[in-house]
Amino acid sequence: MEKKNIDWSNLGFAYMKTDKRYVANYTAEAGKWDDGAIVDDDKIVMSEDAGVLHYSQSAFEGLKAYTTKDGHIVTFRPDLNGERLQQSCEGLEIPKLSVEQFVDSIHKVVEANAAWVPPFGTGATLYVRPFVFGISPVIGVKPADDYQYRVFTTPVGPYFKGGAKPIYVRISDFDRAAPHGTGNIKAGLNYAMSLHAIVDAHNNGFAENIYLDPATRTKIEETGGANILFIDEDDTLVIPKSNSILPSITRRSLAFVAEHYLGMKVTEREVYLDEVKKGNFKEVGLCGTAAVISPVGKINDHGTDINIASGMDEMGPWMTKLRSTLLGIQEGEIEAPEGWIHRIM
Repeated sequence: MEKKNIDWSNLGFAYMKTDKRYVANYTAEAGKWDDGAIVDDDKIVMSEDAGVLHYSQSAFEGLKAYTTKDGHIVTFRPDLNGERLQQSCEGLEIPKLSVEQFVDSIHKVVEANAAWVPPFGTGATLYVRPFVFGISPVIGVKPADDYQYRVFTTPVGPYFKGGAKPIYVRISDFDRAAPHGTGNIKAGLNYAMSLHAIVDAHNNGFAENIYLDPATRTKIEETGGANILFIDEDDTLVIPKSNSILPSITRRSLAFVAEHYLGMKVTEREVYLDEVKKGNFKEVGLCGTAAVISPVGKINDHGTDINIASGMDEMGPWMTKLRSTLLGIQEGEIEAPEGWIHRIM
C-alpha cells in the first residue's frame, strides 16, 4: 500500500478530506439501523427542518488510528467509544448503534483510508470522527424519527508543535453543564455552549477555561474539551469526581497506567478550588484524545494567578511519565493490556 504524498511531520490539527467514509441509516419504519456501507461522497443532504438543525439532536466520538513501530495500523480501545456513544444516544433519545457495528465501522473506514494513516515516528495520526444525528423533519419539540450515523477520518499532526509545553488557563464564570443535564454525555450541544467562553478566553490570553460545579461553584469539574488530572504532594493521581463530567477514555486509561504501570496511587474524589489555591497539587494536566496530556503551568482565578509547582517551562515528571507510557502503548512500543489495541491491518 502506497501512502499519500503528504508532509506528515508538518501536519497541523485540522480537517483534510480523505477518500472514504462510513454511513448507516436508521428509519422509524424499519425500526433498526441498516448494515451501513463505505461511500465516497462527503456531502450530507437533509431537509431544512432536520431535527439536528433545530434541536441539536446529535452526539459524536473521537479516536485515532496509529501506525505502530512494527508497521501495523491499529486503533485504541474503540469498544469504549462505542459504549460511550450508546450512553450519549440514550441521553438524547437517539436509537443506539450496537458496539459491534460501531467497532466494525471504525475498522472499515480506517482500512479504506489506510493510505492516509501517517507513518510511525512522524508524530502524526489519523483522527477518526464518528457522529450520529436526527435527519428527518421535526417542527415540534420532539426526537426525530430517522437518524444517520457517519464516520470520517482526517490525518492530523501532534496537538503541540515542539513538545507539550505548559499552558495558562483560567477559572470560568460560565457553567459548562447543568447539575442534572447532559454534561456526562458527548453531545454536540455541550460543546456549542463552550464556544463563546473559549473565544473569550483566547481573546484574553488564556488557552482554556476550567469550569466549576454549577451547583456550588466550589469544585473543579473539567474544561471545554478535556478532563483534568492532578498530582498531589504524595505523588497520588487525583481525578475530580462529578456526575456532570464526561467519562474520558483517555482519563480512564491514564488512571490504569498510573496504577499498574507506574505504581502510583490513584483516587477519584471531589476536588475543591480552595485546594488548588493552597498549592496542594504540584502538577496539573488536561487529558483527552488530541494531546493525551496538556500540562497546566498557571491558573488565573479572576485576576489572581495560581502558580503550579511544575511551572511554565516544561511538563512535570509524573505527567511526562503518564503521557509517554500511554503513547508507548498506543504506538506499540510498550505492551498493552489485553483488549486495548484493535488491529486494523
